[in-house]
Amino acid sequence: MTLAPPRVLYLLGLLLSGVAPAAAPGEDYARQWTLDTEGGAAAGAYRVVLDEAVYRTADDRQLRDVAVFNAQGGQVAASVLSAAQPLVQAPRRVELPWFALPGEGGSPGGDLRLVAERDDEGRIRRVEAGVHTRPGSSAAGQWLVDASALRAPARALVLQWRVPGQPLQAGYRVEGSDDLRSWHILNGSTTLLDLERGGERLVQNRIALDGQARYLRLQPLRAGPVPVLVTVSAELPPLPLQPSWRWLELQGQPRSEGGRAGFEFRLPGRFPVERADVVLPGNSAVQWTLLSREEDSATWTWRAGPWMAYQVGEEGRSEPRALPARVRDRHWRLVPASPVGDAVPVLRLGYQPEVVVFLAQGEPPYALAAGSARARRDEAPIRPLLDALRARRGVGWEPAPATLADTPRELAGERALQPVREYDWKSWLLWALLVGGALVVALLGLSLLRRPPAES
Repeated sequence: MTLAPPRVLYLLGLLLSGVAPAAAPGEDYARQWTLDTEGGAAAGAYRVVLDEAVYRTADDRQLRDVAVFNAQGGQVAASVLSAAQPLVQAPRRVELPWFALPGEGGSPGGDLRLVAERDDEGRIRRVEAGVHTRPGSSAAGQWLVDASALRAPARALVLQWRVPGQPLQAGYRVEGSDDLRSWHILNGSTTLLDLERGGERLVQNRIALDGQARYLRLQPLRAGPVPVLVTVSAELPPLPLQPSWRWLELQGQPRSEGGRAGFEFRLPGRFPVERADVVLPGNSAVQWTLLSREEDSATWTWRAGPWMAYQVGEEGRSEPRALPARVRDRHWRLVPASPVGDAVPVLRLGYQPEVVVFLAQGEPPYALAAGSARARRDEAPIRPLLDALRARRGVGWEPAPATLADTPRELAGERALQPVREYDWKSWLLWALLVGGALVVALLGLSLLRRPPAES
């Protein structure tokens, strides 16, 4: 039986204690989507990508009215994360050519003479090695690795060897060179392990590198058993995530404000807008300034520009403009620097769908509910929980995927989006006491006026 680390147990305790059972979402939310979790039935955590319908239903600017419920109607621990946060890409691995160097007389720190035949790109095709021996020294298991084909610096080497017949523990040093003549140390000391006991195997075959070089030389630090090498791979940083942008095309209306002509648009949901683009019919080149606000009575806030959006022919088109921050405002305004005539621009707003990560608490099926003017999701510490689980299960671990049903189920509908009028009962009570006190004083005054005057 494997025990969870105390940090994971602590976070799970916070999640379980901090999320109280909530009433079923039927009266508080506009609609809900059943979540398909069949692909990861045994998973403890799931991730679901929000679609356009959820954004059009949500009412809160921070998406706090998006929550996940179990079959009993209880709210489960969940959090809305950006598109890239739940995804941690595992490092890339590229297999490298390697060559065995003479082991007899090749002591650590000995003088190694290499004659290498290389192609036009610098890759090694053949190696001849000679070693100047030191008295009383001997070592085996020396290798030369050709990393000249790499286009990114290697963070580490990962070795694969044949399963040894006995426990293996070998110390190694890694040196680097760009010309096979002068060498510098990239890892002064590391230990390779291959141990087995009771049917379980412990392998340490990763060598971290401090720096980069076209050629790497691995030398044992001491005499003794060494691995029988099979492959050598370079561990490279993961490729940057390519964002998946989705675009909304909004039709605007001309409207002048403050003596400046412009066009106003309304965003039909709580989309996390991060890009903007302007499209005019035909060939055009106009400088634009983009503004937004939440309410009609609020002041416009600058979001981008002035930048030039142009269209020349079918392929000559300007790149979308990046916003300095994510925006979910309802109202948007484009102001041109020069007149555009009768043409009405189309405002294209780009966003990356966010992800809801939730824990499997209670019985499935689970459902995602959205759209409420009064209900709010109980925020859970999902981010530190994911970090703790990845530290235990590996950086490539991800919550199991869940998918939204194609058709939502209507709950309270538009009634859930109507704001609830809250009454300040303390103010009403104070006014009632004041009015009641005034009435008592008035009654006492009237009673005194109606009393006959006392005899002298």
